[in-house]
Amino acid sequence: MASASTLFVVFPLFLGLLIGSSSAQLTTGFYCKSCPSVFKTIQAQVWSAVAKEARMGASVLRLFFHDCFVNGCDASILLDDTPNFIGEKNAAANRNSARGFEVIDAIKTAVEQACPGVVSCADVLAIAARDSVVAFGGPNWDVKLGRRDARTASQAAANSSIPAPTFNLSRLISSFQAQGLSVKDLVALSGGHTIGQARCTSFRSRIYNETNIDTFYATTWQANCPRTSGSGDNNLAPLDMKTPTSFDNHYFKNLINQRGLLHSDQQLFNGGSTDAQVKAYSQDAKTFKADFVAAMIKMGDIKPLTGSNGEIRKNCRKIN
Repeated sequence: MASASTLFVVFPLFLGLLIGSSSAQLTTGFYCKSCPSVFKTIQAQVWSAVAKEARMGASVLRLFFHDCFVNGCDASILLDDTPNFIGEKNAAANRNSARGFEVIDAIKTAVEQACPGVVSCADVLAIAARDSVVAFGGPNWDVKLGRRDARTASQAAANSSIPAPTFNLSRLISSFQAQGLSVKDLVALSGGHTIGQARCTSFRSRIYNETNIDTFYATTWQANCPRTSGSGDNNLAPLDMKTPTSFDNHYFKNLINQRGLLHSDQQLFNGGSTDAQVKAYSQDAKTFKADFVAAMIKMGDIKPLTGSNGEIRKNCRKIN
């Protein structure tokens, strides 16, 4: 998730006002009459995909994160490149790592069969992210809906807006504040790393070069991630070694034991301002899950296209 200028740090209130005015048009009952079967349709597809490959739940959740951080939650990440713009799929944070596009395609096809031309790809992604969390035993929540889809995408915006696994705490905070998200939101949303996996390229430097890491933990992953770049780059390791397929608070317990896989993970518990929140979540899973839900809803409110803005794509990969 790449850099955001620290200039944005001074504008969180202004951004919050912008986000609030747009998201006021979103409502949990948006499809009650126009597509009442939308939730069952999407849930069935998500759970089928997770049953085939557990990792897919985390991949879909990550797509939602990476979409919302780039010009708002508008499904721009799903667009393929065109002669008119270079999309976000090959941005640094997404290239060879963002996945789950075929799952979203399958969901959209099923939704179109049930309710043609009604449900946006942006809303499909928001609901699918929620269902992915629930599939791993995570919390449920009512998703606010009514987003429309972008007609363009921006690789440049993705490169500058998505926080990277190399970020220190200061840059993480700045990146989230640029989206109107608080430090509390940062820590809670990072808890999504309780599921999913990362590639060797994302954690190689941490397991070989950093000192704030448990020795046994580092050695364990060195066996699967050679020091030399280009060797084993795509080998995977779970972000939460303890319970990789359960949406729980072990991610935070791991951080306290210096077993954060990514540099950015361990930064949340490294003698800084977020240590207390990490400790609290490590001791109270219920509070973590409640704060995660609140932060997910807040993130889903980032600059949605509503009303006559954008469109309802028939195919999530291309504009109509």
